[in-house]
Amino acid sequence: MTADLDRVVLIGVAGDSGCGKSTFLRRLTDLFGEEFMTVICLDDYHSLDREGRKKAKVTALNPKANNFDLMYEQIKAIKEGKAIDKPIYNHETGELDPPERVEPNKVVVIEGLHPLYDERVRSLVDFGVYLDISDEVKVQWKVQRDMSERGHTYEDVMASIKSREPDFKAYIEPQREYADVVIQVWPTELLDPEAAKESDLIKVRLIQKEGVETFEPVYLFDEGSTIDWRPCGRKLTCAYPGIKMYYGPDSFYGHEVSILEVDGQFDNLEEMIYIESHLSKTGTDHYGEMTELILKHKEYPGSKNGTGLFQVLVGLKMRETYEKLMAKQEEVAKV
Repeated sequence: MTADLDRVVLIGVAGDSGCGKSTFLRRLTDLFGEEFMTVICLDDYHSLDREGRKKAKVTALNPKANNFDLMYEQIKAIKEGKAIDKPIYNHETGELDPPERVEPNKVVVIEGLHPLYDERVRSLVDFGVYLDISDEVKVQWKVQRDMSERGHTYEDVMASIKSREPDFKAYIEPQREYADVVIQVWPTELLDPEAAKESDLIKVRLIQKEGVETFEPVYLFDEGSTIDWRPCGRKLTCAYPGIKMYYGPDSFYGHEVSILEVDGQFDNLEEMIYIESHLSKTGTDHYGEMTELILKHKEYPGSKNGTGLFQVLVGLKMRETYEKLMAKQEEVAKV
């Protein structure tokens, strides 16, 4: 893929800290390529450094700690094909570093806490995703990440989660309404609640908004039907308590949506082709591409459950959206 900047496609990936954005972005890079896709972390638009937030007694989730005017101006400029001098927030020091030059690209992903929060920025986004992790799973994931990668103590992590919760509910979670796709992660329902607390199994839901011009939801078996499916154990190896899938229509924030769910864990990823063969409108270029993309990086977190499957599916739908927007641009150019 070579750069042709008549049209920059802007993708927004929203979610709280520790909700799996980094893994999702790696999967998008697999699809688009580093030379074709640029990622902008919106943490760089913090207007207050760590000390400034302490003095003001606000978290990074609070709009008061972020410069949305600059964010809008710069994201608008890069979507118009112009280079920007983007600020940098240094996560290690908690300070604001000198800006860096960012050139436009065919696909630009803005990711972080607020890509769908400001109405002006949101209006620029061509495809929006929200990663929605339940409180139980969020605590488990954030504890694992912050203790192993950032050297925090368990007490520090829990205190941070508690202090951020009011602002998360007020400013981050409402962005779900504006996303084209929401990936929800819940504790498994294949076990009783007490056993589920001790289990690594999760239930993952893909909430797909209907009626979006450049996006057609993925469906299982029969579009618009309601399907409960236990895949055949001879064709899809999975230990107790197995795997359960669901597909059906629903409503989300007053929008008509299609829901696709996976509860449980895949034991043999080579057999994912069995699942792929029962899904339609996946956005793949060829039969088996979804399975190939999952197998390409088995080591990525979530590869054996619904998070990996749905991250790959959403990435494929993003690519499809990009291709549709490019085709529309070419039609306009001909006129």
